[in-house]
Amino acid sequence: MTVTREREVKLPAPEQLRLPNLDGVLPGVVTADRGRKRLQAVYYDTPDLRLARWGSQLRFRGAEGWTVKLPAPSEGVLLERDEHVFVAPAGPPPAEALDLVRGMLRGQTPRPVVILRTGRHTVELCATDGTLLAELVDDRVAVIEDGGASRRFRELEVELRAGSPALLDAVVARMRAAGAGAPDPTPKLVRALGRTASGPPDVAAGALPRHPSAGAAVARALAASVARLICHDPVVRLGSDPEGVHQARVATRRLRSDLRTFAPLLDAAWVEDLRAALSELAAELGEVRDADVMLQRLSARAAGLADDDRAGASRLLARLAERRDAARARLLATMRDRPYDALLDRLVEAVRAPALTPDADVPAADVLPGLVGKPWRKLRAAVRALPESPADGQLHRIRILTKRARYAAEAAAPVMGTRAARLARALARLQEVLGEHQDAVVAQAWLREAASAHPGAAFVAGELAGLEHADASAARAAWARAWRAASRPGLRAWLRPRHHVHGS
Repeated sequence: MTVTREREVKLPAPEQLRLPNLDGVLPGVVTADRGRKRLQAVYYDTPDLRLARWGSQLRFRGAEGWTVKLPAPSEGVLLERDEHVFVAPAGPPPAEALDLVRGMLRGQTPRPVVILRTGRHTVELCATDGTLLAELVDDRVAVIEDGGASRRFRELEVELRAGSPALLDAVVARMRAAGAGAPDPTPKLVRALGRTASGPPDVAAGALPRHPSAGAAVARALAASVARLICHDPVVRLGSDPEGVHQARVATRRLRSDLRTFAPLLDAAWVEDLRAALSELAAELGEVRDADVMLQRLSARAAGLADDDRAGASRLLARLAERRDAARARLLATMRDRPYDALLDRLVEAVRAPALTPDADVPAADVLPGLVGKPWRKLRAAVRALPESPADGQLHRIRILTKRARYAAEAAAPVMGTRAARLARALARLQEVLGEHQDAVVAQAWLREAASAHPGAAFVAGELAGLEHADASAARAAWARAWRAASRPGLRAWLRPRHHVHGS
């Protein structure tokens, strides 16, 4: 598999448009006409176009093989996607390609949905030393249905390679002056398939109405986390960015936390079943994430050691990497099994039709303050019960309760506005301090265990443990100040419900 980041601007073009000369569009830019060619691509999707609606594509195009396109963060008119190319013949899509989009497919088998035949004219924009800066392609596309062209359109693409955004802007301006339309990031596939392909994905955290019901607020909170999990599923599978596991773990944690917070508005058995179904995935994501965090921490520590100690540190880090890799293998095995597909289906259905109680019909603004107040009061009581010098485990418990209260406030923020957002931000700062303490404590415990199991690395492990101890002590000294900031009366004055729900 090869991976490239596609960064391009698309512009619709009338048939009569003539490409302008782009030599000197910026100083030092020269063009090279690479001629014309014909392309035929077969796109695969489910009958309800799940991949297209998630902003993804699965395509077969002759000698190029199979391509999976996954959306990447984009700004303005610039469309960014990651292209994953698999060299494989025509026929069923290769297993590796299907694995990347498994979370979006959720057990469905993709079939051919459309064929696009494209006449492509390519012009390269280069620096005087030959460096490829950008590429302009002029595509005339025919949508093939039932063996014939059902409609046609023309599209220009300006794709950045080594060039700057200023070059992109200059080329787009030249194309607009020649008669091209305004930049439109809609992919060719979506233009070809029409309205259904441009619809929302199976789960989307849309805007709430001005005065939503409590049930609508619940559904939106669940939708945000389910969408986060599905969007980061491919990143977890690729394994190239630890942030994928991090975000998927956050999604499962928020789901379990939100189900707990909103439990008074939901059927009790439904909540418990769904939380239990999430528990295994959450645990396996947590195991990988914890190892990733420790590996990043200790790698940074080891870089500052004396040269003679780095070899011993490298051996320790290699053992930690083995632990992380084993945890990742277990996680991927879970994500490649049918129960995982079924879990995602359950989560999508939970957003579409949560098992709400009659209290969910009450205005959200009347109910949410009380629901957020419950985890807040638990946190406050736990802090007040702490001894003067709390044990590490007690501070870890405070961190867990802080996270629950923060998630509850964040879930309420779309309804309660800045009041909830301010409380959530203060709790996030407290959670960060306590998280630093816990990460350092966990790292020390692992280093002690590693030193015992591998006496030859004991000295280096002791050095690293000393650094972690210093960080834990600093966080321990800072957490009380963060708590005082998070518990200011003004941040929690809104936690007074106007409607009491049983169990809240």
